[in-house]
Amino acid sequence: MKVVAIGADISNNDVSVSDSLVKNIEDDIPKLLELGARKAALTNITGDDVVITAFVEDELLETINAGIVKILRDNAEHTGDLDGISQDPDEGGEGISYAEANLEDGFYQDAIVMAFDTYGGEGFVAEVANSAIDAATGMKAVTGISDKIGTRKDIPGVGYVSTSATDDPVVVVSVNELEQIAVVASAMIGAALGNKNTYLVRKHTPCNVLPGSVLVSVTAIMNGNMIDLSIPFENKTRILG
Repeated sequence: MKVVAIGADISNNDVSVSDSLVKNIEDDIPKLLELGARKAALTNITGDDVVITAFVEDELLETINAGIVKILRDNAEHTGDLDGISQDPDEGGEGISYAEANLEDGFYQDAIVMAFDTYGGEGFVAEVANSAIDAATGMKAVTGISDKIGTRKDIPGVGYVSTSATDDPVVVVSVNELEQIAVVASAMIGAALGNKNTYLVRKHTPCNVLPGSVLVSVTAIMNGNMIDLSIPFENKTRILG
């Protein structure tokens, strides 16, 4: 099995996602379950970007990926990142963001999804995302990690995008021990926030930052439930005394 996450800027502005766009996407998520996805959800909303995540059997990977892109296309307020998709590997443009990681078989399968958006931070956002990947690599109970940003251009069942660094990358990590979700996510968040001008935001927070910045949202999918990890991370890191 795999966990896949596809992100795109399909908003009609550069700083936020409308409530109507969120509702329309969420209303279409059941279509992915009808196609055979084990789980599916609109997991991250970061600045003007949305991410749809699904748990899927290997043989249905192309079907579910295509289904996710169809939902994004059907509900797009403007085509944005969707225009970068090509069927020719040499002609893909700056398009949707794709992350894929292996999942262990079993009933309880957990994952962490990090999504990034930029306002003038295009030049260093890949480095921020890759530092989170590096932090998770080799950690206890981590069973799968998506490819480094800028190394993959093929999206099974969809087409190709450019390997040029995207301005809104997505990272996904699978974890096979519930209590390790907090450990792994905290390491990833800490690594990302150690970079310049990078800010942790709650889901569906507009891009209220000074230009030259990166936003990151973090969602845990645990036993089929979603938790916005920015909230417990903020509480956990309050200095007592």
